[in-house]
Amino acid sequence: MGRRRKRSRLRITLITGLACLVLVTAGAGWLYLKLNGDIDTFGANGLSKNRPDADSSKGENVLVIGTDARTGGNSELGGGDKDDIGRSDTAFLLHVYADHKHAVGVSIPRDTLVTIPPCRLPDGTWSSTRTDVMFNAAYSTGETAEGNPACTQNTVEKLTGLRVDHTVVVDFKGFSELTDVVGGVQVCLPNDVYQNDLNPKRPTQGKRLFKKGEQTVSGQRALDYVRIRHGIGDGSDIGRIQRQQSFVSSLVKKIKTDGFTPTKLLPLADAATKSMTVDPGLGSADKLLAFAMSLKNVDLHNTQFITVPWEYEGDRVAVVQPDANALWAALKEDRTLDGRDASGKGGNGGKKGGGKSEVRASPSPSATEEVSGEGVSVAVYNGTTTPGLAADAAAALTGHDFAVSATGNAADRNRATTTITYGPGDKTHATAVARLFPDAEVTEGTGPGVSVVLGADYTPGSAASPQASPTPTKVPSGVAGTARSADDDICSHLSYG
Repeated sequence: MGRRRKRSRLRITLITGLACLVLVTAGAGWLYLKLNGDIDTFGANGLSKNRPDADSSKGENVLVIGTDARTGGNSELGGGDKDDIGRSDTAFLLHVYADHKHAVGVSIPRDTLVTIPPCRLPDGTWSSTRTDVMFNAAYSTGETAEGNPACTQNTVEKLTGLRVDHTVVVDFKGFSELTDVVGGVQVCLPNDVYQNDLNPKRPTQGKRLFKKGEQTVSGQRALDYVRIRHGIGDGSDIGRIQRQQSFVSSLVKKIKTDGFTPTKLLPLADAATKSMTVDPGLGSADKLLAFAMSLKNVDLHNTQFITVPWEYEGDRVAVVQPDANALWAALKEDRTLDGRDASGKGGNGGKKGGGKSEVRASPSPSATEEVSGEGVSVAVYNGTTTPGLAADAAAALTGHDFAVSATGNAADRNRATTTITYGPGDKTHATAVARLFPDAEVTEGTGPGVSVVLGADYTPGSAASPQASPTPTKVPSGVAGTARSADDDICSHLSYG
């Protein structure tokens, strides 16, 4: 009799367990089907016919676009016309290295002057190429929510020479819900922020939205944080980008701390897909989750964020060369910002610090272009006791169409390093000169124009054509030094100016 009761209890336990398993499995299956139903994709027919080669990079490149579109309920979160299809409010190119242990996100300021290649219009025709146009205008050139991402992707490929493997567009609503699901994100403010900092047209200061220091934000408050531009630093978009990079770093840290498992990722995916548009290559739940899981081994310290090398051109932003091309070349070669091999094929791959990296040179977009100094005036001075150096460097400059305004000896004749000094507004000219003097230090001075003071590191004939220069194995230190890692102090580097 007792044995029969035990069997009965065991049978009930097994049946209950099986019933729970069926319910859990059915629930997961329902969520999986729901994810597939929520994912919107944009058409690949809007992608350029003249794209970079698929093997232009060993790693994977994902373009992430945050749009300020007011459609689909977004106007309630961001204000504005509810029918506005929007522009790219923020954008960064995420390069996931082939070793899947490193990643770097390169932010592109919305005011950057770029070339927007032809975009497919709703009637099937293609727009004309536009030059010196603000980057965020690319998103609205396609005229529809389905066509805009392809136009921005084409523009990024044109700018970088890198093939974009996937594009993801997230709007206000999707971003807000995502921060709710993770339980909030830790952020830091350098000072108190008020309502008129978010809306400068407001006649009064309004109530305080954020207090100075660390705090956790989610939903509308998270959205307000990443959109604040005024009232912090110089109120520029560059400063806002630095806070957005800090926010994404904190979000990545929170997700990894909670656990990078399908169980944790499914609720995140459910929130994200409700207001997300992706390319066809990510247009299903299994593809999205597979991509997310491929990032689980990327270390926080090796997840970095950087802004494309830039300088102000009036009230707009210009891309600085050859620094930008050095960055794109490094990503193509799967080299980290400090020049290490992260292709997963030898070298010190995913190891932090130490180790001598393999040096490999290959042609870069800038290495085959002739330097043109047309319209640029340069003064050349010999900072050593070796005679004839100024004349030799001047000959190299005039050979590239630079106008040499003066030659002679410098006041200091004990210079060890060649220095290029430029005045206000002449940084682009100094950058062109620096391509003939690759080891020179470039500094800003107070006087007008560009001058070169030759140091002991200069030898006759060393002002070489760029065709003789190998691809740099690392990004210039002045650019790499601005990078933020996902494990950095959230209160550091929060603004520009």
